Formats: sequence, C-alpha cells, structure tokens
Amino acid sequence: MGHFDESENGSLKGLAQSYRSMTDVEALKKEAGIAACKYVRSGMKVGLGTGSTVKHTVVELGRMMAEDGLEIVGVPTSLATEKLAVDVGIPLVELSQIDGLDIVIDGADEYDPNFQLIKGGGAALLREKIVAQESKAMIVVADDRKRVDALGAFPLPIEITPFAHQSTIRALGRLLDCRVNCRMSGDNPVITDNGNMIADAHCGPTISSPESMEKEILNVAGVVQVGLFNNMCDVVVLAGANGVETFVNPNGRIQ
Repeated sequence: MGHFDESENGSLKGLAQSYRSMTDVEALKKEAGIAACKYVRSGMKVGLGTGSTVKHTVVELGRMMAEDGLEIVGVPTSLATEKLAVDVGIPLVELSQIDGLDIVIDGADEYDPNFQLIKGGGAALLREKIVAQESKAMIVVADDRKRVDALGAFPLPIEITPFAHQSTIRALGRLLDCRVNCRMSGDNPVITDNGNMIADAHCGPTISSPESMEKEILNVAGVVQVGLFNNMCDVVVLAGANGVETFVNPNGRIQ
C-alpha cells in the first residue's frame, strides 16, 4: 500500500473545500439569476444579457413561458445568448424593430457603491450597452466577488476597430497611464460579434470618476465603445455569503 502523509491529506482537504466553495458559488449564481425574473411581467420586451449568472435567468424565463404562461419577447446581447434563448423557447425580435425595451437583465464584472459598472469580460459590451441604453430599467445579477469599492481591478474592456488597432492601444495606454493589451484567444486576437477587437486596460482599482473617464476614452479615434456602464443600473441581485440579496439604486428607476 502507498504511504499517505498529512501534507497530501491537507492538500486533498483544500481541494475539496475549494470544490465545495465553487459549487456553492454556482448554486448561488443560479439562485440570483432566477430571483431576477421577478421583475419580468407578461407583455414585456426584455433585454437578455450575457454571462455565467444571467444564463440562469434566460433558462428560467424559458421555463416560465412553458409552464407559467409568461408571454415576453427578447432581445439578446450576444450570439451565445441568442442561441440559448432559442433553445429554451423565448421568441426573439430585432431591437431596431421595436420602440425600446421594458427591462434588461445582465451580468457585470464589477459594480461600485454608486451602481456604476464594468462590463465586457465576455467581449459583448457594445451590444450590451446598446440594449441597456434602450431599456427603461436595468437589473444586474452577479456574485459578491463583483462588488468593489472602486472600479478597475478587473481590466477595463474597450472595443476597438481592427484598423490600426496597435496605434489605438498605444493611445489608450498614454491616456490612461497604464498597461493596455489586445485580448487574445490563443495566438489570435479575440474578435467580437461585431467584428472588432477588445483592448483590456489594467487600471487597477483607481477609477474614481468613471463618467469622465468614459468620455475621455470615447474621444480616442479607433475606440468603438468602452465597458463603463454609468447611470444605467437600477437594481443588483447579488449572490453571496448571506445568500441572495437585492440592492436598489436610490437614484434609479425602480423603487
């Protein structure tokens, strides 16, 4: 028989605890995604976000349509969400075919005490922002690792044109005084659903004025959009150590 020492035992215990922690987080993310559905009513036009938490929202909305008689139409923010929505039976429309949305439910990579967001970790920030801008309300579903005192620990995604993208990246590095890199998938740049690239700005948790930063970044030629979602989020449904909690923006559109 092989020898099994205490250090190996400790490592296995650590792995088991890590696995339990991961499964607990996933269970809470599912619970939060489902909880966000309470804001959806029959007859609504719903923006369907992208990400590991909001996917549970999309699946639950499909179940509610099949089993509870919910009637909605959806506008997906990514090709991945479009496929999932079709799979679970949510009828989809083009945003250009309708006059705005009643609500969008989406994820976030970070949110601060003023309900300002960083989004774009899934490279869908342009579509997500267009949908959010066209919505009467925005619900964010996330886990409590996304709650921060200041934005920026998560690298800020910036969608840029492929043309002269290295020049745009250098200009962003000078503007933000931080490292900016082209997001890669293996040996190739990540290409968005719109045919653009993603530059990630490693600002650190220093973004104290996200509104002014957004304006400055959008002034750089070659920038299509930036993953700062300012004054858009009305409610955060958060999965954390205390279970699922709901935080309402006191300056938001849902009270």
